Amino acid sequence: MKVLLLKDAKEDDCGQDPYIRELGLYGLQATLIPVLSFEFLSLPSFSEKLCHPEGYGGLIFTSPRAVEAVDLCLEKDNKTEVNKIGLDTEGAHCGNAEKLAEYICSRESPALPLLFPCGTVKGEILPKMLKDRGIPMESITVYQKIPHPGIQVNLNSYYSKQGIPASITFFSPSGLTYSLKHIQELSGDNIDQIKFAAIGPSTARALTAQGLPVSCLAESPTPPALAKGLRLALQAPRC
Repeated sequence: MKVLLLKDAKEDDCGQDPYIRELGLYGLQATLIPVLSFEFLSLPSFSEKLCHPEGYGGLIFTSPRAVEAVDLCLEKDNKTEVNKIGLDTEGAHCGNAEKLAEYICSRESPALPLLFPCGTVKGEILPKMLKDRGIPMESITVYQKIPHPGIQVNLNSYYSKQGIPASITFFSPSGLTYSLKHIQELSGDNIDQIKFAAIGPSTARALTAQGLPVSCLAESPTPPALAKGLRLALQAPRC
């Protein structure tokens, strides 16, 4: 059964995207099509802040792109400077903004502000929860999402060669915004045949706002959770 994942490929140590491998274990033939690109912003300002770690109580990462921004700002020999800010990887298990905020609030309140590199579109849950708890935070916008230049061409190619997929998974509200029009045009009246899946609750809400049914919401943003959810959704009888 063919399924479409609207994300870029990320090879692991085995040289394969983990979503492709995990879905394959359930007999699902997955294809990846990237729908987002990124532009980095304000890197000189961010670099200046990173070079003065004494002014911050910690770093907060909520996206891979923010980590990439650090890589771009700091030369290899100077990356140890980040450790002086007190980067704590224990919170990596938190999973979403609410849990991350609870984790931060459960620890000793920093006297200095936490530095939060983020995108132009960011949730307000984390900043609000920290503000309500009296925990200082300084945000800096270091990237913005833009449509991938190959969305339309890649989708046209997929539909012409493989037909309408049994399911389409969206990985962000922005990815939905940039790709939905093309999907609707290519699917036509057969769009009701597609089971739509979301990798997280914000993406699910975006699907619902567009009037599309959410047949699968992954319990966590991981390949096993998505594979399990898609298997159940595709086994369910169509209305």
